[in-house]
Amino acid sequence: MANDLSQQPIIIKRIKKVAGGHHGGAWKIAYADFVTAMMAFFLLLWLLSSASEDTLRGIAEYFANPEMVKVAMSGGSGVGDATSIIQGGGTDLTRQSGQVQKGTLKEKEVDREAIKRQRKQEEKQMLEKLKLKIEKAIEANPSLKQFRNQLLLDITTDGLRIQIVDEQNRPMFASGRAELQPYTKAILREIGKTLNDVQNRISLSGHTDATPFPTGDKGYSNWELSADRANASRRELIVGGMDPSKMLRVVGLSSAVLFDKENPLNPINRRISIIVMNEEAEKAITKDGGALEVDIEHSSDLDQITNRISLPPPVLSVPSPIPPN
Repeated sequence: MANDLSQQPIIIKRIKKVAGGHHGGAWKIAYADFVTAMMAFFLLLWLLSSASEDTLRGIAEYFANPEMVKVAMSGGSGVGDATSIIQGGGTDLTRQSGQVQKGTLKEKEVDREAIKRQRKQEEKQMLEKLKLKIEKAIEANPSLKQFRNQLLLDITTDGLRIQIVDEQNRPMFASGRAELQPYTKAILREIGKTLNDVQNRISLSGHTDATPFPTGDKGYSNWELSADRANASRRELIVGGMDPSKMLRVVGLSSAVLFDKENPLNPINRRISIIVMNEEAEKAITKDGGALEVDIEHSSDLDQITNRISLPPPVLSVPSPIPPN
């Protein structure tokens, strides 16, 4: 019996005890992973909801083509290109402008400049046609033809400029007042008929010579007179058929912008200036408030007028109490 017991194997049972049971920390790791995954999921949902359709399409393109990812990370042309939906790429992922493809931006700028030049050229041709039409209208009207020497039409940087100037013995307005002479009304109405042929807006300015009123600038002065004359001219353009909405600006400049700077009392300084504005001049007024144009910039303008109008000798005496403005 003893031998039988010695031959039997000895079995040792070890019971592994897990300390803590449900109070252990293993579940915390799993829960932290779950919370992190949920945070990433909701962050992804937020990003998707705030992204535009183009951005989402770019993201899909980014991950759909692994080769593009490699190119972008190495700084080459790909989704990180400046023309791509996803801006940035390359080795510096913080960039906002992306890589610039050689020649692309330059070509676009050249195209924009070419379009801009073409539009300017087309607009200039249109204004030149309007100029020719006004000149023909004056020539075709026997009652207005005799006053053509008091009209000056030219193309400036602001557009088509139409100036009606005084002659010594043929003023446009009653002396010192904003009352238009009959022939001035006829000229303005004829011009008003043609201004609707173009979509361009109109700027109108009134000018006087430097002869002061007896009260100077303390009372009614050349400033008020030039503004009143400009508005009187505006009304006649509308009577002639011009659409009132075409008028963008009406100003009185007194004698601040003289036609003949050498002789401030010269009658040709008394004038009405109508400008059919080009696109740039109109934008300068509507967007930035617009600086008042100095519409006499070239001495050739004065030469052209003086060759057509018999001018009186310079006035050197002290002005009379009643101004001939």
